[in-house]
Amino acid sequence: MLSKKTQYALKALGYLATKYGQGPVLISDIAVKKKIPVKFLETILLELKQAGILESKKGKGGGYYLAQSPKKISLASAIRLVGGPIALIPCVSLNFYEKCKDCDEATCGLNKAMAITRDATLKILEKKTLAELMDEQ
Repeated sequence: MLSKKTQYALKALGYLATKYGQGPVLISDIAVKKKIPVKFLETILLELKQAGILESKKGKGGGYYLAQSPKKISLASAIRLVGGPIALIPCVSLNFYEKCKDCDEATCGLNKAMAITRDATLKILEKKTLAELMDEQ
């Protein structure tokens, strides 16, 4: 399940995708339009800026904007940056792997099932981009 933080991040990124190429967008505008608490949104956007997905401009006419085309940013990368692993259990995570203490991964049925689930999920999320998060007009 996606955390609330990840959901808010994806909503904000989807909104910024609709504004791509139009200049910076104020945090308050994103917060109102997507119904996200401003303080929480500030933290999320700063994190995305530090990760290189967003850029910002200070002062009059300032705000946040996507660093590259929304068609070039996969949902998988955005989710990992904000929410962490895509895999449902740590022993099958590609980027956040942790060995299970209570089982043998070579024979564990849960491990095998979750690896298949991870692969199917990644197949979709790596092809989907921020452009697909844009609300219908």
